Amino acid sequence: MPLQSDLRVKIFADGANEEAILSLATNPVIKGFTTNPTLMRSAGVTDYEAFARRVLDRLTELPISFEVFADEFDEMERQAREIASWGENVYVKIPVTNTQRVSSAPLIEKLAGDGIRLNVTAVLTLDQVRTVSARLAGGPSSIISVFAGRIADTGCDPVPLMCQALEIMAPHSNQELLWASPRELLNIVQADAIGCHVITVTPDLLKKLALLGRDLADYSLDTVRMFHGDAQAAGFRL
Repeated sequence: MPLQSDLRVKIFADGANEEAILSLATNPVIKGFTTNPTLMRSAGVTDYEAFARRVLDRLTELPISFEVFADEFDEMERQAREIASWGENVYVKIPVTNTQRVSSAPLIEKLAGDGIRLNVTAVLTLDQVRTVSARLAGGPSSIISVFAGRIADTGCDPVPLMCQALEIMAPHSNQELLWASPRELLNIVQADAIGCHVITVTPDLLKKLALLGRDLADYSLDTVRMFHGDAQAAGFRL
């Protein structure tokens, strides 16, 4: 079991809380950030650009991904170019398809060809990985976000798929595979073990990072003490 200090996979913090992002930026464990419209809405963001620019005023080196939210490709392209102009450390998130299941591949190729760093998101199949990887080939630094957690939610083991995704992307040195939507700390260990480049980590999982490599007997004792303490605090009697 690797310790936190042994991990090779890069940890990107996933969220849209402005204060949390700026605080985590000083944590050496965190190598970048990702967000999306759903996280922004949940965090109460109402002005997309103002939020992004406030963050980028202070976050100038670590990579951070901001996502387009249009569904028509012409507007998606306009938004992508606008977002890319906000900072040298910005990656533009492009969904692998629009809501009509039309592939974003032509737009991905066009934007990458113009030197825009992309994070292609919502990828769940190997066919999508092949298509996106081919369109990003030869372009600037880019990320392919495969939602391993959602794959696992369907009852499928994501590890073999992620290994195959790495093989598909291997010829292209400009591309990194991102393990998206992790569900538990084990996913960080799995991503690290297969050589995945990046994993996004939610605030809840970040709080558990110190448990990596924890002695299980000691952890068992802590659990027993927790149950006993809570029973006493509750004043249970039989």
